[in-house]
Amino acid sequence: MFKKILIANRGEIACRVIRACREMNIATVAVYSDADRDALHVRMADEAFHVGPPPSAESYLRWEKIIEIAKLSVAEAIHPGYGFLSENSEFVRNVTASGITFIGPPPEAMEGMGGKISARKIAIEAGVPVVPGTTEPLRSFNDAKETAASFGYPVMLKASAGGGGKGMRLVSSEPELKSALENAQAEAKASFGDDAVYIEKAIVRPRHIEIQIFSDTHGNHVHLGERECSIQRRHQKVIEEAPSPINSAELRAEMGACAVMVAKAVNYVGAGTVEFLVSDVDKSFYFLEMNTRLQVEHPVTELVTGIDLVREQINVAAGKPLSFTQDDVELTGHAIECRIYAEDPDNNFLPSPGKITRLRIPQGPGIRDDGGVYEGAEVSIYYDPMISKFAVYGADREQAIERMRRALSEYQIGGIKTTLGFFREVMDDAEFVAGNLDTGFIAAFNERRKEVVPDRSDIDLAIIAAALNSSKKPLTSTSTGVPSRWASTYRPLK
Repeated sequence: MFKKILIANRGEIACRVIRACREMNIATVAVYSDADRDALHVRMADEAFHVGPPPSAESYLRWEKIIEIAKLSVAEAIHPGYGFLSENSEFVRNVTASGITFIGPPPEAMEGMGGKISARKIAIEAGVPVVPGTTEPLRSFNDAKETAASFGYPVMLKASAGGGGKGMRLVSSEPELKSALENAQAEAKASFGDDAVYIEKAIVRPRHIEIQIFSDTHGNHVHLGERECSIQRRHQKVIEEAPSPINSAELRAEMGACAVMVAKAVNYVGAGTVEFLVSDVDKSFYFLEMNTRLQVEHPVTELVTGIDLVREQINVAAGKPLSFTQDDVELTGHAIECRIYAEDPDNNFLPSPGKITRLRIPQGPGIRDDGGVYEGAEVSIYYDPMISKFAVYGADREQAIERMRRALSEYQIGGIKTTLGFFREVMDDAEFVAGNLDTGFIAAFNERRKEVVPDRSDIDLAIIAAALNSSKKPLTSTSTGVPSRWASTYRPLK
């Protein structure tokens, strides 16, 4: 087993890996930019090395510097977390060439699954169903027009490289196609240095359901069930749960078998996720892409399976076989995760950086907070504004929702705007409670809210009236840390 591991990341995922290493008696090395000098992951690690200025291109993406630090600190392995260098095959090759173990899949698997077009080809060859679409980049607008017409609108334009919703456009009719194609290509070029775009038939009312897979160097490939990830903003997930409200044992087995087929096709090693679009109408499913790394939402899988995925990653990288077989995997209970972001839900979820002046994290049965901040910490303008992966576990979905409601009522963050109030309302939404989810959930949810949320002036009058009739200090965004529009419904503990 490794004696020392360098974590080539920051924030809550760096803290998560450090905690796993500590349980395994493995020393840890952190890297940090100027903006993260006082970050929690720096405080937690056994050693920490400065890697550059705040911009990620000058710090966390400098793989030559990170390898140099690994050598200097005598780290035997590097864990990439997710994002940054986690799916950079050039980085992996140079890590291995330096005599250091990369905790993740081989570069060939990354490259095969890294481009959405190449991933589609591999899935098709493996016999896995894919959304009808092109297997080559679009060559021109005329090519796009002819292809879209052959599939029928609506269609989806997607960047071949990268992810996170970048270079993605939904096109409902031909008049929208030209500008959508140009915008998708420009965004793909700016985000990934590659303007290649392909086209898919858009699935009506799709659910985004993914399968967690795990493989080792001994030829074992297993899946650990699914996660429902349909609630998204800007094509990025904000709420995940396991298992999916619609998956039966039969559908789970069928999707899991397809995910394992994809893993075998690229000789995969380590933790990975195979993502599918599932029709909410007939439960037909289609391969979407594969993420060759650990996922943000991995805690919900850990909660319902009892398997520590980060520990398993480290063991597999050290050459050990998986500690479980497919027959050992059993999903028990239900887990829900809310990604707590420093974002303003009232302003299209735009980032809300700043200093955290108050932080009160819920406690009690079935509560898990994978955080990367502390009271007094600064949420930087330079990086993803995630504060925490906040998850709960219950005996069933109903209890998990009730537990999340209770926990969110206790969670307090001051000094910045966050997504806490948004999640409180979602947990009370009848459609969410009923499990009626698809990737358009947030847009429909906002429309429902317009019908029930009173005008801002009414809320202000209610708060003023309550203040005049009480000797207690009224609730405000300053005193509770809850964004002002949610203050009227917030109930602190007595």
